[in-house]
Amino acid sequence: MTDVPAMDEASAVKALAALAQAMRLRIFRALVGAGPAGLTPGVLAATLGVSAPTLSFHLKELMHAGLVTQQRDGRFLIYRPALAQMNALLGYLALHCCGGEPCAAVPACSATPA
Repeated sequence: MTDVPAMDEASAVKALAALAQAMRLRIFRALVGAGPAGLTPGVLAATLGVSAPTLSFHLKELMHAGLVTQQRDGRFLIYRPALAQMNALLGYLALHCCGGEPCAAVPACSATPA
């Protein structure tokens, strides 16, 4: 991956801990699905069927882990996935994959997502 910031172990643990909760994982996946356009809390709450206070709590945890950003747009808040941070986490997890061999050369590593 190019232009992906390096991630250290402490940041990886913080990000993985934030994602190790079902509702936060659902929120993050919804934001990744929305892409750089992001979503408002109202849309997220309606989409995921979660109350505003619960959503706010989980968004704060995801922002603390660096996986989500918040921007004010007039009177609205827009939450976006921190895609560079997500890619850094994926890169950190795969850094020593397959003993340094290209993943395409290792059959178990070249599986496509479901």
